[in-house]
Amino acid sequence: MNDGSAALRPLADRMRPRSLDEFVGQPQLLAPGKPLRLALEGGRLHSMVLWGPPGTGKTTLARLMAGRAQAQFLALSAVMAGVKDIRAAVEQARQARELNGRPTVLFLDEVHRFNKAQQDTFLPYLEDGTLIFIGATTENPSFEVISALLSRARVYVLKALGIEDLVGVLKTALSDVERGLGSEQIRAEPQALELIARAADGDARRALNMLELAVGLVGARGGELTVTIAQELASGGRRRFDKGGDQFYDQISALHKAVRGTDPDGALYWLARMLDGGCDPLYIARRVVRMATEDIGLADPRALSLTLDAWEAYDRLGSPEGELAIAEAVVYLACAPKSNAVYVAMGQAVQDVEQFGTLEVPARLRNAPTRLMKELGHGQGYRYAHDEPDAYAAGERYLPDELPDRRYYRPAPRGLEIRIGEALSRLRAKKTADRADDQADNKGST
Repeated sequence: MNDGSAALRPLADRMRPRSLDEFVGQPQLLAPGKPLRLALEGGRLHSMVLWGPPGTGKTTLARLMAGRAQAQFLALSAVMAGVKDIRAAVEQARQARELNGRPTVLFLDEVHRFNKAQQDTFLPYLEDGTLIFIGATTENPSFEVISALLSRARVYVLKALGIEDLVGVLKTALSDVERGLGSEQIRAEPQALELIARAADGDARRALNMLELAVGLVGARGGELTVTIAQELASGGRRRFDKGGDQFYDQISALHKAVRGTDPDGALYWLARMLDGGCDPLYIARRVVRMATEDIGLADPRALSLTLDAWEAYDRLGSPEGELAIAEAVVYLACAPKSNAVYVAMGQAVQDVEQFGTLEVPARLRNAPTRLMKELGHGQGYRYAHDEPDAYAAGERYLPDELPDRRYYRPAPRGLEIRIGEALSRLRAKKTADRADDQADNKGST
């Protein structure tokens, strides 16, 4: 390190890549021939939104883009900035253009924290070329960035760094005398660096911060970064989980799909990931009840009771004891026979209700508690099922007269629904035979 002021800067800031050659990861964007690399190498500026997890190089890419194009670089954070700051940046950009013809890159970190009105503020300055806008976000820009801004910017998706990439970043920091920790002459066990890389969970900034702490724990110059020290730093780390964001919904989606796909191991993994990330177990419990009704249904009606019991168990016990009850329910659902027959049937019934409007209840099915209602024919001709053979009024219809033969519920050939389907088939055959007899009687009487 060259001076005292540099030593005050965090290691992650000192080790920020100064060129594409130093940049680690993102081959899907920066491999030879990729559009973003070509734009960077050619110094061709364009507005963009960089979407990806923390510590993947979003700010660095923006700085490299501005530097390569010899543009003025202005950085704002949406956490602290407002419209006043944007106007000040616009004025700086105008001065740079008027005085020396320099373009200006305005980098807005955490752009998703700006509301619609604040994001609208950029539009006229993008239109007239005053600003090149580069926004960085960890949230899905489809939901968090206004369409008018997205239409003027290209979205690039950055991915979490792999273990090998992070280990390489750590080794570079340990050996770099100018900006890193090379002057400390620290030796590091390979496994210790891998532990730190895994705990960083794809985040280079986090990895470098942990390394800086680890070197502080080593103490003496020329000491050794051991596995024991790395374990102290790595313990208690949480994986990425953004409650209410893309990762949140992606992980609950993966859990649901693993249950539906009869994979208890996959289901348990995603359950553990969500709990590790800090998800409210009661949210998972509610979603598990939904899985029981949507994907298991009547193939195993016990699934609903079991999930409700798991919900209550967690409500009574809390964490971590109650989490095991949720895990038990998840495994049961994953192993249970699957049927979405009721889910599909309900959806079709709802569609008919929306399509056909307020169809009248057939008179025979109407309630008749008063003499007037009876005189109007309410309930007339209704066949009381318990007075019929096998408690089944064969031939009776319970749908509106305009929808006489609708079939919504079709039992799946799995679990208990096999028996339900067989029973319904027998009853429907009896209904068909009864109707045939009625038609024959009617012809005879005619």
